[in-house]
Amino acid sequence: MTENKTIIGRLESISLPKMGIKELQVRVDTGAKTSSLHVDNIQKIIIDGVHSVSFDIHPDSHNVKNIKKCTAPISDIRKIKSSNGTSEQRYVITTPIIMGSEKWSIEITLTDRSDMSYLMLFGREALGSRFLVDPSQVFLAKSEPSE
Repeated sequence: MTENKTIIGRLESISLPKMGIKELQVRVDTGAKTSSLHVDNIQKIIIDGVHSVSFDIHPDSHNVKNIKKCTAPISDIRKIKSSNGTSEQRYVITTPIIMGSEKWSIEITLTDRSDMSYLMLFGREALGSRFLVDPSQVFLAKSEPSE
């Protein structure tokens, strides 16, 4: 069934409002189960008795001096196999995301993606049943005009 599904491209722009990030370019990857985000300085901490992580994000890949310090509760720790075949334990967080006019929560693994072109991979679980991907297109998800 394709009705009521938004078509998105292989590259899209998202916002992560809890992290104060807008217009982050992501690579849509239907081969990746879970979304992953490039972060630095990951540290496990406890906030009000809740196991959490603190980390740094560079929301603008063209300006590495721009650093956002973030914290989030840990929702899981998983062994993830990367595209090069190596496995690593990663912290998983759950956070709201905005793409176009849609807002929902997704799971994101935190890792070092410094050798990749995009700071974030947007995986199958995040796509869910709301989107169809047209790999020949980019930036199809349009925000609804604000009133």
